[in-house]
Amino acid sequence: MQVISDSASLAGLCRRLAEADYVTVDTEFMRVKTYWPQLCLVQLAGPDEAAIVDALAAGLELAPLLDLMADPKVLKVFHAARQDIEIFYRLSGAVPAPLFDTQIAAMVCGFGDSIGYEPLVAKLAKARIDKSMRFTDWSQRPLSDKQLDYALSDVTHLRTAYDKLSRRVERTGRAGWLDEEMAALTAPGTYAQDPEEAWRRLKTKSSSPRFYAVLREVTAWREIEAQSRDVPRNRVLRDDILFDIAAHAPQSEQELSRTRGMERNSRGQRTREGILAAVARGLAVPDDQCPLPPQTKPLPRGLKPVVDLLKVLLQAKCEEFDVARKLVANSTDLEQIAADDQAVVPALSGWRRRVFGEDALALKNGKLALAIDGKALNLVSVDAPGAREEDGAESAAAKTAPV
Repeated sequence: MQVISDSASLAGLCRRLAEADYVTVDTEFMRVKTYWPQLCLVQLAGPDEAAIVDALAAGLELAPLLDLMADPKVLKVFHAARQDIEIFYRLSGAVPAPLFDTQIAAMVCGFGDSIGYEPLVAKLAKARIDKSMRFTDWSQRPLSDKQLDYALSDVTHLRTAYDKLSRRVERTGRAGWLDEEMAALTAPGTYAQDPEEAWRRLKTKSSSPRFYAVLREVTAWREIEAQSRDVPRNRVLRDDILFDIAAHAPQSEQELSRTRGMERNSRGQRTREGILAAVARGLAVPDDQCPLPPQTKPLPRGLKPVVDLLKVLLQAKCEEFDVARKLVANSTDLEQIAADDQAVVPALSGWRRRVFGEDALALKNGKLALAIDGKALNLVSVDAPGAREEDGAESAAAKTAPV
């Protein structure tokens, strides 16, 4: 087993891998006590070589690795790449490219929703992975041979999975589908940390714009504080305390001390001053510039049965095209389609529209119907809306096709 712990060896490995058409990549990191992920290992494998890079080794220079991640001639293959990409984006300011995500490719090829690495390689590489090392502490040294074997298996079997999935994508003509998904995954904006937008991740039911103005400022302060101290957000302030502060908008230390979790002397002076300054910024926002509460319009009366029919159609079309349902549309998408033909949802654009969106619009507008023939679900094209069957015979305006 090749374990890289010095800069010269890493540079040599990356030079060799740069000659390959692709390299499979995985990382092991810890994020229990920190805001930023602590990179512990990087596993790499080309067609003929595999190695583990000890990212915690003293004096190790990662520049050759980052150059490899940016090399446009070498395809980087990950499984469920988002967290790995986040690490490389923080290290270099760039997303590894070009990139192939086997989890997304598997969804495009009909392996179900968000399939995990172990079941995927079991199907494609006929390999069984020992899961007992999944929750190991990768920051501890030395690592055992069993830990290293487990880590390396994350890229060695990935070679087989990539080979089979890439050929299947090409064979089914779905390279364009995968390209659309990769474009979203590799967009730098996906990984940018904007403290001013952190409040949008929080779930609360307040309808007050002023509440959200204060929440936005206090949450942004917490984000910056957590980043600068490199501690988890809740180590700075829990979400429930944020909500209480936004609701009561304390303007003095005495008022702040009455907030649950902010009792006098329970927080440092710097923290109390930071919170009060953030509250003041939120209160100073002009009324017409306060964030609007999230819109949660109830589904209009009578549309729930339409959504239910769209769910049936979605399941049928995904089985027909052998593609993961989660990749095509979710329940919110279906509700928006039911309410609006021009809904701005992924299911009404690109390859999703061809697979599902066009038929979804036809179904809701009475130009398509669902029928059961024995055990099969058929789509019935209705040329004349309102056409009825006469004398037990099917209308000539309707044509039936199996899904």
